[in-house]
Amino acid sequence: MSRTVIAGLDGSPESRAAAEWGAREAMLRALPLKLVQVWEAVPEPMAQAPLLGVETRQQWTDRVPREAAEGLRLRHPGLEVAVERLSGRPSDMLIDAAKDAELLVLGSRGLSGLAGFLVGSVGHAVVARAERPVVFVRAGEQAADEHVMDPAGIPSAATRYRPVVLGIDIDSPDETVTAFAFEAAARRATALRAVYGWNLPPYYTYGMSADLDLHAELARQQSAALTDVLAPWRQKYPSVEVTEESRPGRAANFLADASVDASLVVVGRRLRRTALGTPVGPVTHGVLHHATAPVAVVPHD
Repeated sequence: MSRTVIAGLDGSPESRAAAEWGAREAMLRALPLKLVQVWEAVPEPMAQAPLLGVETRQQWTDRVPREAAEGLRLRHPGLEVAVERLSGRPSDMLIDAAKDAELLVLGSRGLSGLAGFLVGSVGHAVVARAERPVVFVRAGEQAADEHVMDPAGIPSAATRYRPVVLGIDIDSPDETVTAFAFEAAARRATALRAVYGWNLPPYYTYGMSADLDLHAELARQQSAALTDVLAPWRQKYPSVEVTEESRPGRAANFLADASVDASLVVVGRRLRRTALGTPVGPVTHGVLHHATAPVAVVPHD
């Protein structure tokens, strides 16, 4: 495996934020960064139009990634930055480029994204099929956003990192997803916040009266189960402070709320295909559209 962090770059503010985040992550991992710019061919009549003429194509395929790489090297001394220009369908090219990488970083809105959605069509296609972790970064994301305020209440990248938030399913926990989150927290010398949302009994759904003692016992059981799942990870990563949050309700909502005070949110996606394609899953889908922090989607069996 080529140990590289890859960032998709199309010149948009979203992709520039992704490249900056990728540079910071590459520095944390002591890895090189590769900027991948994909040019999707257009029909010849469109290519000859004023806005898509030779000069514009030359800017997209040469100047934009070159200047982006130069800026990243200046802002992150010691970082090795490479540029790769590809031609083809963006989602296919990005997935292929990242198949042997540590992770792929993308902006959270495409240039033609629909209003109300934070992940464009390319991002959806990539996260649904990629076999490597994919991190989505919002436009305008700054290094200071991942850190707590300084004592004067001013954003600063010199303070400690905010916690890493892990969305965990204790019924079928996956080591790949959990390890990614713990390693991210350890790398940032910060805490890990494990969030688990569980389903209420049917009588709550139908509005029937509930036994409060039974509800308390269910909550205790779910909380204990979460503690059991995390116990070996606490031992493996003793330097990572772990907080546990087990609540009845929609996990996606809890994770979106937790993202407000997070440096990174980590969720999983099963590597499976159905007759309808490759599903992302409701929790991951909800987090991608509503989280305010960068989101890492980690594929697993």
